Amino acid sequence: MQAPAAARKANTQDAQRADAAFLEEVTAFLEVALTPDVREAGRRTLGVHADMDACRIWHRRLYQRGWIAPAWPVEWGGAGWTARQRFLFDRACAINDAPLLFASGLRSLGPLIIEAGTPAQRARYLKPMLAGDDLWCQGFSEPGAGSDLAAISTRAHRDGENYVIDGTKIWTTGAHHANRMFSIVRTTTGGRAQNGLTFLLLDMDMPGISIAPILDLAGEHEVNQVFFDSVRVPLANRIGGENEGWGVAKRLMQLARANNSPSALVRRILNRGAQALAALEESDPGLCARRSGLEIELDAFAQLEQDALPSGRPRANDDAAPSMLKLIGSELHQKVAAFTLDVFGPMAMAARDAGAEDEGAHAMAKYLAVRAATIYSGTSETHRNIIARWMM
Repeated sequence: MQAPAAARKANTQDAQRADAAFLEEVTAFLEVALTPDVREAGRRTLGVHADMDACRIWHRRLYQRGWIAPAWPVEWGGAGWTARQRFLFDRACAINDAPLLFASGLRSLGPLIIEAGTPAQRARYLKPMLAGDDLWCQGFSEPGAGSDLAAISTRAHRDGENYVIDGTKIWTTGAHHANRMFSIVRTTTGGRAQNGLTFLLLDMDMPGISIAPILDLAGEHEVNQVFFDSVRVPLANRIGGENEGWGVAKRLMQLARANNSPSALVRRILNRGAQALAALEESDPGLCARRSGLEIELDAFAQLEQDALPSGRPRANDDAAPSMLKLIGSELHQKVAAFTLDVFGPMAMAARDAGAEDEGAHAMAKYLAVRAATIYSGTSETHRNIIARWMM
């Protein structure tokens, strides 16, 4: 029988060999699949997803390899990876500038349908989601209902076998790209506001849906306002019961918040800042110290991701872990963006204003784009309140 210390050493060596074998497989795939055009699109990404043509190419290649949904159960098309393997893959993609996917369906709605959808919904929606044939946007926020989703006023009333929707959604990421939307609408008024919401799945080509673009601080068209004018949605497109959408939406947001600012996303911009810092003719001790501190924070955050979400999905009753990951990840993302901007210096703003496409202009645009990270998917204040309630 091995002594405890010897057993731990053997286990560590086994884990290191397994990591090395997995990374060898990943590296071989990336060398072939990440063609120069796809890699460049990944490198130039400002927002939450890369150029859509590159997204579609990269999605298809991952799907063909069987790696498009690492956190899904294997029986539904998942990769069957451990938390460690997911981390290693995401880190390798970040280092090699793989495109960020337009993947709110894959990251949040897919697992939700697996958990709470009907057999017909699983049969209809999961395979096209995996294949990239369906792209989903999220219709939650409204002009009068941002982090306070209980204030939603977009109405839906029953008419035979359909709901009829009237109202508007705002800050809808990728609505101009998506062919489907998941949304929450108000089906009852009076009483506790949360009790009158229903969760629906919509097709974006349904009559009565129109989209207006919104430009972000970086001048990019990533978000939109979506209008509903007597849009008819079949009752079969509802997940959960009527007026039970609050609980369904909470579960989806748990899934989404666990994926909004993963360590690999932050690592991409820190790598760029570190490379730019290394290229300076004279090193700046203050910036070097900041880089080292951010690298330590990022490594700690990456380990926290693996420990908090061993299955890739938060437990149904676990509000704290997704909020903690969203809070730490989004605030760290902003800190890293500010560091990278400082490396390029004040001329980055001038380069951006002049329409330049150099690294400094990109750092300025990224800094502006990431300002929203502590607002979308719940503000930092909202998540601090969730964590505080959990600790009481």
